[in-house]
Amino acid sequence: MKRANWFTVSPEGAKAIGALHHFVTTGTALPAKLIHLVFLRVSQLNGCAHCIDIHTRDLIKEGMSVDTVVLVPVWHEAEYLFSEQERAALAWAEEVTRVSETHASDAAYAAAAAAFSEKDFVDLTLTVAAMNAINRLGISFRLKPRAKAHA
Repeated sequence: MKRANWFTVSPEGAKAIGALHHFVTTGTALPAKLIHLVFLRVSQLNGCAHCIDIHTRDLIKEGMSVDTVVLVPVWHEAEYLFSEQERAALAWAEEVTRVSETHASDAAYAAAAAAFSEKDFVDLTLTVAAMNAINRLGISFRLKPRAKAHA
């Protein structure tokens, strides 16, 4: 079934979501690699093929090796590949993305807050929220990945 193009049907809504995305990618002190790592993990949890494709490519452009990128879904088993701050961001991204189950526990909050300044921690949470919103739109309206089929 063909679904609506939410960008054209609601340009004001697309602009609002775009403004949040722009803020988290350019208006925070968070490193680009960390932002794309969070975007990728959130998108993996939500199952957004379009965003998984984009942010995998973004991480490789930021210098992350393919060997590391493919292990993001199981980062707990490959912790040594990620910095302390990246591990904290991944854990918080999972906690917030699964908020209906986790309720953003005090233990998870304290662990993430220990790795970031208060401002960076709030900006990290905005980053998680932005990607969750974008994933919901991407999945609902079936945005296609950039990947091309090989013959």
